[in-house]
Amino acid sequence: MDADIQVTPKAVSKIRSTFEKMGVHGGLRLGSLGGGCSGLSYQFKFDTQPRPKDKVFDFDGVQIFIDPKSILYLHGLTLDYKESLMQSGFVFENPTQRKLRCGTSFTA
Repeated sequence: MDADIQVTPKAVSKIRSTFEKMGVHGGLRLGSLGGGCSGLSYQFKFDTQPRPKDKVFDFDGVQIFIDPKSILYLHGLTLDYKESLMQSGFVFENPTQRKLRCGTSFTA
């Protein structure tokens, strides 16, 4: 199954600037992990290189690494970065999964 993952230009810009600020070389690892109030939560961390079975996406020079198990849960995901007067941060928008009110948890 080939995943349909999108990263908005604003998120790409924020990831790139964060990499530069922290002196990080590599990519952003997105995944799903057991945990959270529903049984699954999003994983979001920097990684120096992809693992052998990872699917690697490139968005304007920013690499996104996703492991094969997580591909099933992240299909249709859009990663965005939003700013408002009250808060700013990355937002996971996934129309195929029901988000719960306890943060970054979701059900499959």
